[in-house]
Amino acid sequence: MAQNNSSNTLLVPQATAGLNQLKYEAAQELGIAIPQDGYQGNMTTKDNGSIGGNITRRLVQIAEQQLAGR
Repeated sequence: MAQNNSSNTLLVPQATAGLNQLKYEAAQELGIAIPQDGYQGNMTTKDNGSIGGNITRRLVQIAEQQLAGR
């Protein structure tokens, strides 16, 4: 099993489930299969970047809507 050496820490740890859901939804929309074991080390950088970019777009959209008062 891979060890997570990420220096990225969530400011709100309770957001983990929501962010994981966003990741899987973004991957599905892009037609990218994330391995069932969750290990993404064998995925291409392009695929992982596409997923991350899609997530970022969604998070910005959510923030803009909240700032607009929706």
